[in-house]
Amino acid sequence: MSKITSIEQQKKDKTRCSVYIDGAFYCGLKIEVAIKYRLKAGMEIERSELDEIQLANEKIQATERAMNHLSATLKTRRQMSDFLASKGYTQAVIDYVIDKLEGYGYIDDYAYCRAYAASVSGKGKTAIRAALIKRGADRDAIDEALSEVEEDEDEVMAVVRKYMRGKEYSRENINKAIRHLISRGYSYETAKSAASKLGEDIDD
Repeated sequence: MSKITSIEQQKKDKTRCSVYIDGAFYCGLKIEVAIKYRLKAGMEIERSELDEIQLANEKIQATERAMNHLSATLKTRRQMSDFLASKGYTQAVIDYVIDKLEGYGYIDDYAYCRAYAASVSGKGKTAIRAALIKRGADRDAIDEALSEVEEDEDEVMAVVRKYMRGKEYSRENINKAIRHLISRGYSYETAKSAASKLGEDIDD
């Protein structure tokens, strides 16, 4: 059994306090957590019990940080996991927070993929898929979201016309336009169809 020798409000964060066990710093806690568990100087406590209290504190703090992080933009499960890990939280705390946020619908990889795809212009599904994979979105969520996305024909034509601006409508340049569209993530079929509509008859 150990003794809490003092509990002091932290100078840099007035909402937290430092708990000292047997004269040495042991951990930091949210003040409301210390109050909830009625911690006070002179109190005897098992270190394992204090560890459990600290875990509860970490879950509260991590959830608050996650919610603040979400307030800016939607996040994928992996993005949130990486964010919390960068703040030094254990995997147990990270899993708790993410499961809780998913349960409330605050983290939803499918919704993230749909929103991202809708926000991107001038890029095809291949490029969007690569960007979503890079952001750590669930592969099944990516597939489901992109299966519902139709490539905008007017948008594709705008991209190819911009590329061809000031260029001669030669076969060489048309083929370059097709390669340009493919590099933007559009399929070969989509790229060829768009280039063909420029007025040239393109052979396979």
